[in-house]
Amino acid sequence: MGIYPTSLENLIEQFTRLPGIGQKSATRMALFVLRSNKELAEGMAKSLIEVKEKIRFCSICFNLTDDECCSICQDESRADGTICVVEGPGDQLALEESGTFKGRYHVLHGVLSPLDGIGPEDLKVGALLSRIDREGIREVILATNPTTEGETTASFLANLLAQKNSDLKITRIALGVPMGGDLKYMDRMTLEHALKSRIPV
Repeated sequence: MGIYPTSLENLIEQFTRLPGIGQKSATRMALFVLRSNKELAEGMAKSLIEVKEKIRFCSICFNLTDDECCSICQDESRADGTICVVEGPGDQLALEESGTFKGRYHVLHGVLSPLDGIGPEDLKVGALLSRIDREGIREVILATNPTTEGETTASFLANLLAQKNSDLKITRIALGVPMGGDLKYMDRMTLEHALKSRIPV
């Protein structure tokens, strides 16, 4: 038996199921909810249920939306002939918040990982290929993460897209030393990418 009443222990346990939330953080959150007014708990419960009931994948780019198509796919000004391919909705959100990309996205919902049994058929690759002709795409930007799986996925997509359409411009986001980074703390692979991706000044 725990030191807290059963209902509070249950709430703490639910919070610990969230990523990055340990026992202490979960306890702090549960105690905060307990001390707060009832409207906070009701609002949280309502929001949680609404997310599970209303959020779905956009029928075009597979980003998260509560409509048939997300707001980016509905925005005709974003149909500029470019698609930025990302691994997941979090990656799309990070790029969108930067405010620099004004085209459309395609969310793969994962990366190739043969050891985990994840192949091209488990990702939204087929839907990406069908969008190329349908939307008159001229450039595909591969923005998978700089991990082994991300690099493998980018390489696979580059080859597949080049075979499908030789006129298609296929680019990869630059990888290397981050702003404010210090060269002596960079790993070998980061420095290798930085040197390979160097640009004229």
